Amino acid sequence: MADVLVLVLAELDGGTPTRPALELLTLAARVGTPVAVVLDEVDQDAAEVLAAHGAARVLSVVDPAFEAYLVAPRSEALDQVAAAVRPSLVLLPSTPEGKEVAGRLAVRIGAGLVTDAVDLDADATTTQSVLAGGWTVRARGRRDVLVATMKPNSVAPAPVEAPAAVTVEPFAVTISDAARGARITARDPRVASGRPSLTEAPVVVSGGRGTGGDFAKVEALADALGGAVGASRAAVDAGWYPHAYQVGQTGTTVSPQLYVAAGISGAIQHRAGMQTSKAVVAVNSDPEAPIFALADLGVVGDLQTVLDEVVQGLQDRSA
Repeated sequence: MADVLVLVLAELDGGTPTRPALELLTLAARVGTPVAVVLDEVDQDAAEVLAAHGAARVLSVVDPAFEAYLVAPRSEALDQVAAAVRPSLVLLPSTPEGKEVAGRLAVRIGAGLVTDAVDLDADATTTQSVLAGGWTVRARGRRDVLVATMKPNSVAPAPVEAPAAVTVEPFAVTISDAARGARITARDPRVASGRPSLTEAPVVVSGGRGTGGDFAKVEALADALGGAVGASRAAVDAGWYPHAYQVGQTGTTVSPQLYVAAGISGAIQHRAGMQTSKAVVAVNSDPEAPIFALADLGVVGDLQTVLDEVVQGLQDRSA
C-alpha cells in the first residue's frame, strides 16, 4: 500500500530516536509509506536511523512554544503538517502527552481516534485490550483519516531492506496565541536511575505487598535483566516506592516483552496496567493469588529467596 501515507510522530532522546519512535515506523510500514515528523532539531545521523526503519521523509519542526507551553502548540503544529502531507493514518506514542495531542489533533482534522492500541494490521485495523484485559477490541476508522496512539513494546523495531535516502526537511509552522494559554513555569526532572523508562523498557520487574517494603531484590533482578522497576498500588500507598513507578489502572500502563510480578496478588487494578505484556512471570507465596491466572510461568515461594536465586543464576551464566 505504497500510496497510503502514514504520518509518525517520532520523538528523540538526546538527539537519538527513541525505541517507541522506531516501533511506530515499523507499524506504519505495514500500512503504507511512513513520513516521520520530529518536533525538534534533527541531525542527519538521527534522520538516517529513522530512514533505516522505514521513514521515506523526515520533517523537522522547531518552535520555542513546544517547550514553553503545554500540548496545544504541538497539536497545532501536527495539524499543519498533516494538512501538507495529507496522511490516511497518524501514529503517536501512547504516553499521557501523546494521547492528549492525539485527541486534540483528531478534533482539528476531523479524524477517527483510537488510543492505547497494541497492534496494527496492514489495513489500519487497530487492536486494543480493554476492561482490564477482559475484552479485545479491533477497530477501524470510518473517516478519511485515523489518529492512533500505540503502546510501547507493541512490536519489535525492524530495519527495512532498502532505506530511503533522506535529508532533514525543515517545516515551518505558525503557532497561534490561543495555543499559548498555559505556560510551563517550572520543571522538576525525575532523578535518573540508570534504568530504562518504565513505559519503554522491554523488561519490567514489579514488587508488591509481598516485598514487605524491601525492594532490593526486585531492583537487583531488574538490573540483571536490563529492565525497569515497577510497583503495585499497595506498595506505593504504603510509601515503599515512589508513585511514579506504580503500574496499574491508576498508575502507568506498561506492555513489555517480559513482566515479572513479585509479591503482587493480581488485583484487577494492577492487571489493567500490565495485562498486554508479552510474557508474565509471577512469584507469590500464595498459590491461590489471582496473578497466577494471568501468568505464563508461576513460582510459588518466598520472593526474596526466589529472586535472589534467579539473580545469582543470571550472574553465573554471564561469568
